[in-house]
Amino acid sequence: MSAVLWFRRDLRLGDHPALLAAAEEGPVVGLFVLDDALRRPSGAPRIAFLYRTLRALDEQLRAHGGALTVRRGKPENVVPAVAREAGASSVHISADFAPYGAARDERVTAALGDTPLVRTGSPYAVAPGRVTKGDGTPVKVYTTFYKAWTEHGWRKPAASRPGDVSWRPLDGTGIPDDPDLPAGLTLPEAGEAAALAAWRRFRRGGLAGYPKERDRPDLDHTSRMSPYLKFGSIHPRTILAGIGPGDSAYRREIAWREFYAAVLHFWPESAREYFQPAMAKMPYVTGKAADDALAAWAAGRTGYPIVDAGMRQLLAEGWIHNRVRMIVASFLVKDLHIEWTHGARHFMRHLVDGDLASNQHGWQWTAGTGTDAAPYFRIFNPVTQGAKFDPDGAYIRRYVPELAGLPGREIHEPWRRQDGLPDGYPERMVDHAKERNESLAAYQSLRGRS
Repeated sequence: MSAVLWFRRDLRLGDHPALLAAAEEGPVVGLFVLDDALRRPSGAPRIAFLYRTLRALDEQLRAHGGALTVRRGKPENVVPAVAREAGASSVHISADFAPYGAARDERVTAALGDTPLVRTGSPYAVAPGRVTKGDGTPVKVYTTFYKAWTEHGWRKPAASRPGDVSWRPLDGTGIPDDPDLPAGLTLPEAGEAAALAAWRRFRRGGLAGYPKERDRPDLDHTSRMSPYLKFGSIHPRTILAGIGPGDSAYRREIAWREFYAAVLHFWPESAREYFQPAMAKMPYVTGKAADDALAAWAAGRTGYPIVDAGMRQLLAEGWIHNRVRMIVASFLVKDLHIEWTHGARHFMRHLVDGDLASNQHGWQWTAGTGTDAAPYFRIFNPVTQGAKFDPDGAYIRRYVPELAGLPGREIHEPWRRQDGLPDGYPERMVDHAKERNESLAAYQSLRGRS
């Protein structure tokens, strides 16, 4: 007999419980399904990184006498067909808790008939749904979740024995060529080896200083592990095993990812709808004015340097520093008065690490529509945020060359220069103080009507 291992968000061979379970049943067919329902909403950067990750996985399998079997189509058609072709006794997966993935797996289960779809492990240290309040109800507050999550704990990394697995490749469509990428875009190296190397570098050079430096985009001392976690080139359990007792700041960031996955699991509608439905009545700019404002924000042409640097970093790297993600999101929603869904959609088109749960709920947190109990008064001032977290302007200069010649004291408010704005840099779209007051007034009005 043989088994099928259906790879999804677990594109690695190490620390892979589903692989170990499949290998117990005989030769393993490593399958990846090119599912258009998942590829359509993904932008070119994330698709290209996925394909490169698949190529790296295929190379690993070939080194162990196998190859990755890639087929295209609806999983409920492809997976049973591969199982029949392989004569497989079972199909093994890492469990998926996202709305589409959970529904897809139910369709595959039905289509497989008597062949079981075996779920072992998940992309999380603690599977969504495991952490609840004492009465079994979902947790809505991060601090409560973090306490219960740490008390629940997680398993040690699974033993890695990919060389002991007997692989059975089948014919497939092959891994497509990368889509055309925006000019100048650079992507991180893909695959499990790259993920492990990046984690080792961060542990050696960045983990100790992370609590003090994580909010500084100019220093770029974050781990950059999010693209690897997105596709499962490394498991969070592997990362957590390498974090010492004194590294709670980084552990908390891993917990945010797990918290948002749990929120999406319990409230799947929050991927598209407001977690706080009353906030859907907030007034937003619409029509051509909204389209023009959204386009200027997306291009990094708002006239606010820290905002523009962040949006240009997204275009150049498919990634943005987390502090800057909050700044640019706040600016779109509370300075430009554009509904958060537009920004979330733009991020998902451009981010290499675009993760539905983290992206949507990160946007809702900043927009004041999500899990935070009293969030709307949190309005990021782009000038003070820039001065605090990029004090010398190094981050801004890296991505906004028009401002490269300005000293740190001027770079955060170039409109105040006696000589005027540098050539090519735009005027401010809005006055932050005025728009802040307008946002707060709209919120107060909404509260008064509720």
